[in-house]
Amino acid sequence: MAIYGYARVSTDGQTLDTQQTTLRSAGADRVFSEKETGTKTNRAALARAVAVLEAGDVLLVTKLDRLARSTRDLLNTLATIAARGAGFKSLGDTWADTTTPHGKLMITVLGGLAEFERHLILSRTGEGRERAKARGVKFGRKPKLTKHQRDQALARRAAGEPLIEIAKTYNVSHMTISRL
Repeated sequence: MAIYGYARVSTDGQTLDTQQTTLRSAGADRVFSEKETGTKTNRAALARAVAVLEAGDVLLVTKLDRLARSTRDLLNTLATIAARGAGFKSLGDTWADTTTPHGKLMITVLGGLAEFERHLILSRTGEGRERAKARGVKFGRKPKLTKHQRDQALARRAAGEPLIEIAKTYNVSHMTISRL
């Protein structure tokens, strides 16, 4: 069982020293560090830290905001860590410790709340979409052909002209003509 630390600061003006010292004092055998904004989900040092985790290992951070910027990002990262059979601890947020039953419970509750929030968002966006449709807003791509061009293409297709020839006339794919 190994303990790995992850330290991150957002800007070049900030220093990693305090986090690195705290993580080593807490037992981290190796600390992965980077100066990267938290808004990026593909952080190289975090990816390397997660990649070395094996069953029974622990990833340690000083505070949760060093690991993730949003609940969704946090849950995705914790799921990746758990899939490797490893645990997670935040020194500044004692409830965020997947190596204890209480910590696992808190993460499960947090995951449930995030899922509930996602369903609320989907519901609200669906309702907004329906209201927009009722106002006459059209969704999707604009048609490649005008109403007049569609009518002409349909008449030519009914007369037996090959789809490819019709499509060339309007500078569209033959599949566009076949879907009319």
